[in-house]
Amino acid sequence: MLTLPAPPIQAPPCSPESQLALLHLCKSPRDLHQLHAFSIKSGLFLSPSVSARFLSLYSRPDLGTLSESLCLFSHLPRTDSFSFNALIKRYVADHQPHLALCLFRDMLSIPGATPDGFTFPLIIKGCAQVDAVHEGRQIHALVFKLGFALDGFVQCSLVSFYSKCGDMWSAHQVFDRIRDKDLVTRNSMIDGYVKSGEIDIAKRLFDEMPERDLFSWTSLVSGYSRCGKVEIAREVFDLMPEKSVVSWNAMVDGYMKNGKVEAARELFDQMPEKNVVSWNSMITGYEKAGFFKEATEVYDEMLTEGVNPSFVTFVSVLSAVSGLALLERGRLIHEHICRNGLSLNGVLGICLIEMYSKCGSIESAISLFEEISRKKLGHWTAMIVGLGLHGMADSAFKFFSKMVRIGMKPNAITFIGVLNACSHAGMVDEGHWYFKLMRERYEIEPTMEHYGCFIDLLCRVGNLDEARDVINEMPMRPNKVIWMTLLSGCRKHENSINIAEFAVQNIMELDPGATGCYVLLSNIYAASGLWDNVSKLRQKMKEQGVRKDPGCSSMEFRGKVHEFLVADRSHPQTEEIYNKLNEMGLLLRHAGYIPDKTQVLLCVNEKEKETELSLHSERLAIAFGLINIEQGRPIRIVKNLRVCNDCHNVTKLISRIYDCEIVVRDNSRFHHFSNGKCSCMDFW
Repeated sequence: MLTLPAPPIQAPPCSPESQLALLHLCKSPRDLHQLHAFSIKSGLFLSPSVSARFLSLYSRPDLGTLSESLCLFSHLPRTDSFSFNALIKRYVADHQPHLALCLFRDMLSIPGATPDGFTFPLIIKGCAQVDAVHEGRQIHALVFKLGFALDGFVQCSLVSFYSKCGDMWSAHQVFDRIRDKDLVTRNSMIDGYVKSGEIDIAKRLFDEMPERDLFSWTSLVSGYSRCGKVEIAREVFDLMPEKSVVSWNAMVDGYMKNGKVEAARELFDQMPEKNVVSWNSMITGYEKAGFFKEATEVYDEMLTEGVNPSFVTFVSVLSAVSGLALLERGRLIHEHICRNGLSLNGVLGICLIEMYSKCGSIESAISLFEEISRKKLGHWTAMIVGLGLHGMADSAFKFFSKMVRIGMKPNAITFIGVLNACSHAGMVDEGHWYFKLMRERYEIEPTMEHYGCFIDLLCRVGNLDEARDVINEMPMRPNKVIWMTLLSGCRKHENSINIAEFAVQNIMELDPGATGCYVLLSNIYAASGLWDNVSKLRQKMKEQGVRKDPGCSSMEFRGKVHEFLVADRSHPQTEEIYNKLNEMGLLLRHAGYIPDKTQVLLCVNEKEKETELSLHSERLAIAFGLINIEQGRPIRIVKNLRVCNDCHNVTKLISRIYDCEIVVRDNSRFHHFSNGKCSCMDFW
């Protein structure tokens, strides 16, 4: 059956009353435009009541645009409180409170446009949107001056304003003066106390409420979760008469933020309904807790369920992918971001640069950086940090210089990147210069992280005594990381036993449970041939349950992560891998390879040392890569521990023998092996 279009509104009789009556029937912008045109043609628009009613309708988001409202406001025959209120309401609805405040200021200077009981709740809400505490207090004073201090709507808006701005003393002062406290006002108080961390007061107000809604319950759940009392939060959650997706999200997020990842997953799986916030809570929670693999798995589930990722999703999953160094997965997420039309001029661009850097493709990071049209300090800093991570100190310095030339002022994080670049390249003089530049030219006081980078640089080049002096002169008490950096530096240099023991002593004073430092000290003893010390320390480690993490190397291939341990024989391609290892061994010997048996920190015979070296996890991963990775494409490996000197030498030789590029990310930096050389120039 053919449906005819609705007939246009017929021209009304020429009287303000009939025009106003017809305006009440306006249902669409088309209706409004027709009546507006007629009012101008007939002269009815000059009636103050008619023009004000038109402004009120144009100020509704479903009927008019903000530009139309402004244009109409400028042509009003008379501006009064009603007109100003309509436009202020639109500004606040469009989240442009600064413009609402400017209009309110103009309103105060117009005769006949005195603020009323409708104006104050609107403009106070606008102040709350931008935490305009000073302006809000001034308006509160005006409320008293104009006699609206006991107006219920104004009082409620003031309670909401002070609560959102965190001024709970003022909020309670207004709240106590309200005779009939409604549910919304009570909820504002509870929400304010929750966000201020005063959960006990929030609970007392909750208990006093004559009625509660979902917001009341959810605020309390969120409050207990925020202060770490997730067990009480769960009790409140279980008592809720009904639950919304927001309630479930609050509880899941609470578990995640308090490290209860298993409980969060269990509750997440029970949710009757999930939204993008639910998925983000899981992905972000897993990523923050270091469960990178689980974060990417939830992301995959999210896509399977047809949920469109948000900005927050991409930021978290990119960080997880960076932690796993899954380059191909990162490229797919990059494509997804582009398909969604999200801008790379902000945080997402920074995250992608970091992802490509941490996944071993510094070339892709540079290419993306060049494509970004409006580069911010974060983009420059991400590139400097990435280049430093890859040992490309000269390039990092060039980026820093160019950034400064175009007027960008480096911040504390930028200098962490530059100092890291100095550290990974062993550039002591440059490190001293940048450390001084940071303080003298940019007035940035070094933080613990800056001192950590500088001490790491000194330790890497063997200046252990200077490193210890810097630690002693630090303006803050050194933390465990600083002492671990000094201890790590001792393992590479001879005659450092005393400094190593001194570092361990300080670590144990700071954290008696940090027994992991015994592993490093044991290795230092072993490298120096002090086997009696090794035996005593290992016995102590055994008594305290300290276990050394086994070396593990992983590689992404065809969407799957393949992991290898020392002497691993669990892989489906084990036979091929070990055949390739034998081939590699023959070719290495022909190339003049001599095993560095000092890297075996075990008291075994020479033959056993050589065998142990040949089965290190990265060698198994390299063999797998040579079998499966297409010629011409780099072999990318992630190692959970520092690459040993022998494996470093072997990987250099293999890159020349097989004419391939091998990129290895160990627990501190990247190594790019090609044509028998490494990007670290044998300094790591």
